[in-house]
Amino acid sequence: MRFTPGTVSGTFVIDQERRQDERGYFARTWCMDELASHGLCTRIAQVNTAFSPVARTLRGLHFQEDPWSEVKVVRCTRGAIYDVAVDLRPQSPTRRTWFGVELSAENGRALYIPEGCAHGYLTLVPDTEVEYLTSQRYVPQSARGLRYDDPALDIAWPQPPVIVSAADRSWPPLSPPSRSEQ
Repeated sequence: MRFTPGTVSGTFVIDQERRQDERGYFARTWCMDELASHGLCTRIAQVNTAFSPVARTLRGLHFQEDPWSEVKVVRCTRGAIYDVAVDLRPQSPTRRTWFGVELSAENGRALYIPEGCAHGYLTLVPDTEVEYLTSQRYVPQSARGLRYDDPALDIAWPQPPVIVSAADRSWPPLSPPSRSEQ
């Protein structure tokens, strides 16, 4: 596995190291020891799968508040997505910035998203399936989100979304920075 830091502090793009032969390829998509050697969380509390039949379906931007803040490792197992992490951590040097990367079944990449970041993605093709590991279980009363089209974030989605749930359209915008953040 190869780990490349993203532009949001603590994010990593994880590339498979595929071993190919006449049968196809074999690659690790999770290795506790390799994540730990990079100082990353290795706890898996839940594994989730999402399927979207329509291209340009948007999910997010979601996160859980403390004490249920979670690490996510996101991988596209069929189709392709544009995956985004938004840094919400008060003391982070990349607070209020975002990082996006294309994940696809073809490229085999994963995105490691640390605690304190919101997460969302846009499907790029029909019939897309996404699997993600989380370090905490889902706690509905802790679930929060941000507007995917918040001008304060100015996320450069590669295409305009055509399907966005009512819940995801109703998240509030990011609040203005406090005086101490300016």
